[in-house]
Amino acid sequence: MSSIATTTVPVIVPRDAACAWPLGRQETEARTLLARTWLNLALASLWLAGLLSLAVVVGRLPWLAHWLDDPLFFKRCLVVHVDLALVVWFYAMIAALAAVRGTGLRGLGAWAGWGAALGGMVLMLTGSAVRGAEPVLANYIPVIDHPLFLSGLALFFLGVLSFALRALWADGRTADGVWSLPADAAAGIQAAMIALLAAGATWISTRAAMPMGLDRLTHFELAHWAPGHVLQVANVCAMLAVWLWLARRATGAPVLSAKAARWLFGVLVGPHLLMPLLTWQGANHRLYVEGATWLMRWTIFPVVLLVLVLVVRHWRCHRECLAAERPLAKRALQMSAGLTVLGFVLGACIRGSTTLVPAHYHASLGGVTAAFMAAGYLIAATAQARGLAPERWRRAGRQLLCFGWGQAVFALGFGFAGAHGAGRKAYASEQHVRSLAEQIGLGVMGLGGLIAAVGGIWFLVLIWRMQRSADSFSPNPASP
Repeated sequence: MSSIATTTVPVIVPRDAACAWPLGRQETEARTLLARTWLNLALASLWLAGLLSLAVVVGRLPWLAHWLDDPLFFKRCLVVHVDLALVVWFYAMIAALAAVRGTGLRGLGAWAGWGAALGGMVLMLTGSAVRGAEPVLANYIPVIDHPLFLSGLALFFLGVLSFALRALWADGRTADGVWSLPADAAAGIQAAMIALLAAGATWISTRAAMPMGLDRLTHFELAHWAPGHVLQVANVCAMLAVWLWLARRATGAPVLSAKAARWLFGVLVGPHLLMPLLTWQGANHRLYVEGATWLMRWTIFPVVLLVLVLVVRHWRCHRECLAAERPLAKRALQMSAGLTVLGFVLGACIRGSTTLVPAHYHASLGGVTAAFMAAGYLIAATAQARGLAPERWRRAGRQLLCFGWGQAVFALGFGFAGAHGAGRKAYASEQHVRSLAEQIGLGVMGLGGLIAAVGGIWFLVLIWRMQRSADSFSPNPASP
């Protein structure tokens, strides 16, 4: 990737080589292709998730509902929509970032994980189309209780975890000692891969400790409870890594040293390596259920807020920077950090099973999504030898504003309704709106969801255009 330079916009030249793209052309091409292929899988999941959301709407229209004689159609579409939009999108993006970080990821071994993940997504879609398959709306990872879907979900994670294991041991530097990403961001990606592997180990220990005779909802709820908590840590590590990468691209200087970043991400991930041990008294024991919640509640936000303070201070110290990517970096950091902090506040307000719970996680996951959208732009631009015009970066920044504000309004509306007693996981006739405050909150939620959806479609259009124009250029071995 190259620093973006034009004849009219000066660019800060990096003060060190800490974020240079590898100098070898062959290594650059291999890394760019692998990263962009994982990115395309992530983008495909968003396209499919959007189409499935339309299918859900069509299935609820009275004049078309009689064509759908499967009563579980709506909830099956909802399950696959969630899994594509949150599971496939998030972990394919983490794999794309891991491909950017690691050197030497070539050959069949590097591509086997991507192939398995793609095959898993296809099986998930196939399993969702089986008539009568039972949807299970479990927390973190809802599923369809059918062998095809469950095999696809397992195959997808197997592909991501196998690639993470391979990328974890890949060097983050070239033979010339140049970092493929800023050293602090590279540490964050490495921490995310460790968290992914810890989530896999937690799932294995949970399955071994699962009691017999549980109903399907309780079974999948417990099976995904602690692993789902660790997966959120992986999301946070990758999000913080993108923050550090964006700050480096915008200012020309790293936020943290490699050593400081390793210590900071170690503090974030380290406590969650104990998660597999919480099942020693059984997956239905209080230690397992409450221990996972306690770890997530008290170990994530201090590191996130510390990194946010450091990034803001770093940005203020480099106000004179005129890098072309600065509009994108500024808007991405504003929206991602703002949604993350909003998620913390909403989470602290939770007192029961109300819509404050989905308000909390829609804000938090929206913060991750905004960061990953920005990372997607950076990865898509790596093949453009002449760089992107400044207007394209500004347009991407405006798209992030649209998505971020829409997601914030959505979460605030959901939270307002929940603060007045609106129950969660209730749809259509199941939902009982009892007060004007609940009606206002859900109305605001709908408006925010519409704005966020426009921002999401805008993102897919912009990045598709960026990818298409990038195909006419050859990869550039310079710095990102």
